[in-house]
Amino acid sequence: MNAERPLRVLVTGATGYIGGRLVPRLLAAGHHVRCAVRNPSRLEGYPWPGVEIVPADLEEPDVFWNIMDGIDVAYYLVHSMAAGDAFRERDRLMATFFADAAAKAGVKRIIYLGGLGDPDTVHSKHLVSRQEVGRCLAATGVPVIEFRAAVIVGSGSASFEMIRHLVERLPIMIAPTWVKTLCQPIGIRSVLEYLQEALDHPTARGIYEIGGADVLTYRDMMLRYARIRNLRRFIVPIPVPRPELAGQWVNLVTPIPYSIAQPLVESLQHQVVVRSDAARTTFKVAPIGYDEAVKLALTRLAEDSVMTTWASSISSLTQDLGDEDFLGEHEGMLLDRKRRRVKASRERVFEAICRIGGESGWPGGDLLWKLRGVMDRVVGGVGMRRGRRHPRELRVGDPLDWWRVEAHEEPHLLRLRAEMKLPGRAWLQFEVLPDTHGCRLEQTAFFEPWGIGGYLYWYAVLPFHYFVFPGMINALKAWAEAAESEAAAADG
Repeated sequence: MNAERPLRVLVTGATGYIGGRLVPRLLAAGHHVRCAVRNPSRLEGYPWPGVEIVPADLEEPDVFWNIMDGIDVAYYLVHSMAAGDAFRERDRLMATFFADAAAKAGVKRIIYLGGLGDPDTVHSKHLVSRQEVGRCLAATGVPVIEFRAAVIVGSGSASFEMIRHLVERLPIMIAPTWVKTLCQPIGIRSVLEYLQEALDHPTARGIYEIGGADVLTYRDMMLRYARIRNLRRFIVPIPVPRPELAGQWVNLVTPIPYSIAQPLVESLQHQVVVRSDAARTTFKVAPIGYDEAVKLALTRLAEDSVMTTWASSISSLTQDLGDEDFLGEHEGMLLDRKRRRVKASRERVFEAICRIGGESGWPGGDLLWKLRGVMDRVVGGVGMRRGRRHPRELRVGDPLDWWRVEAHEEPHLLRLRAEMKLPGRAWLQFEVLPDTHGCRLEQTAFFEPWGIGGYLYWYAVLPFHYFVFPGMINALKAWAEAAESEAAAADG
């Protein structure tokens, strides 16, 4: 490869935690980036100018001719950990299809991020599968750089979020005895530096074990997190006969769903420490320590500047659901989603959405919203007293009664983050999507419960959802269609 010219780079897994952070780095370096995603709408609104987005289901071998054409380097950043018991077979098939197509298209290099662990002793289905994928990618002769990492410490990563929620919520933690297992965590910043440097490295090829500056037990990691947060925590290790029980506990106490928590917990039973210094001697990356990585992650969380999460993003959580209204749990979030087709332009619908709150009130149960605001003030919250800055316009950071505008992307996305007193974190999101006759409005209430108290709260207020949320989306639909009709009559 000629490192002096921009490269044509394919990124799979661009909607995921690692891929979503890698793409901006590649763009900043001047490379042409193509993202292959199953659902291109999941990247709508991402600030990635010039990115080529192609639809592709990696389980269908015929798609690879389209996505590989003209590519110099391909990043393989996908896995099926949340796909149930069949994830290993799915991973193997996708990797095989990908490698075959890369060889036929003349791709010069594949870069893959897998799992750390001694292949002779590791029996975790998750880790075994990740290493098997690396072998499948290398089987066709295309040069492969395979990085193997253990726990990735960064705002939004599944492993970090599991540690964070366990420590934040449990003053006394009864933990399996394998919390004493050694691990070499690595900061997300260091992982991205390795991935980027590998793009046009002149000599790198093969397997590179990567880890941070510290080797710790999982117990040490949790206690160090507690110390950084000035929390007093006690961890009592006890024998747990089945990792499934620990996975269910993580599913209950943290936002991480069982489908992801169980393979993660299973992998924690195995020592994952870097055994080779090949990465240190081949690449220029100087990995940071665990404490520094945690502090950087907490800073991102405090600043609300988390780029991607284990669930990709709140905006895309509901894309994997069906077309009907949905009430339940998905990827660790409790959801109440409503969908309506609206005979109006996206701009008209978005204008209607931006009118809610303040003096205009809340359509579909304004009295109930006000009552909830009074209850919030009684317990020391902000209540409904803040109103809004402008009667029709919103911008990121604006207060809106007890909400704060977290995302405003005209004319397709408005997301509000709750600042009321809650046993968890809540968002209210509106998406306006193209449709054959006008557009489709999606209204979703997200709730990330903090332990059992969070679940009890959600189900206690659920009866009110049946009045408030259908009424709200129906009112927004009516407002937009009425405004569209008035505009058409005026033009006519």
